[in-house]
Amino acid sequence: MVNSDSEYNRLEWLCRYLLDENPRYRQMPVPDSRQERRDLFRALMNVRPPEPVSEEFLQVQDEELQALLAEKGVVEILRIAQNGIVEWQGDITRLKVDAIVNAANSQMLGCFVPLHRCIDNAIHSAAGVQLRLACEEMMKGSDEPTGSARITPGFNLPAKYVIHTIGPIVTTPLPLRQQEAQLSSCYTSCLDLANKYGLASIAFCCISTGEFRFPNDRACFIAVSTVRSWMASHLESSVKTVIFNTFKDIDHELYKNALAKG
Repeated sequence: MVNSDSEYNRLEWLCRYLLDENPRYRQMPVPDSRQERRDLFRALMNVRPPEPVSEEFLQVQDEELQALLAEKGVVEILRIAQNGIVEWQGDITRLKVDAIVNAANSQMLGCFVPLHRCIDNAIHSAAGVQLRLACEEMMKGSDEPTGSARITPGFNLPAKYVIHTIGPIVTTPLPLRQQEAQLSSCYTSCLDLANKYGLASIAFCCISTGEFRFPNDRACFIAVSTVRSWMASHLESSVKTVIFNTFKDIDHELYKNALAKG
């Protein structure tokens, strides 16, 4: 068993384990620097298929991911809001809420591009390989329709659950009316699922923006209006706090202004 008190040795062990799993990677050396080892570990998790893994690996992986989380710092919901709809800018994988929302692809297996900067990659990397395994078990090779949502545990995330939703991909200069309806459905599907599980707090990412090319301003309008409408019509819902998590400055300004209008 690796000496779990040494982060440096732990990262070497994790990288070596994942490299040795694949004959194509077995001859690849583990880099010397801590940051390079972290990057390699994440990249290898990103490309790893949803296959069984040893309990020893999971134990060491969990120790490493929890150490990374402690380094980043957990953000408690009471630092943001107790009830209502609010905006918070930062890393969604730090939020200690009942559920965070992942903008997933239709296979719901996470992003396989090493070190990609999308939220799907960030969430799977922080949760650990268990998340992809849970998604594979849940999906069983099928595709999820656009506008719907599924739920899994959060594993190494501070959030109890991850709600995965499939946003529309915009390939035209402006989104089609059907795509606007699908984006709205993403928010209602996630809220319905949170309510079904009795969750009190949920943090939304900016669904379909970025890689899926939905215009940021229009996506913000749909998100805020849909959530406000749902909350107003579900006064007895378990969901009491909705956080719009933003990362880019453009979305931070859009949501801050939209929510200020009341």
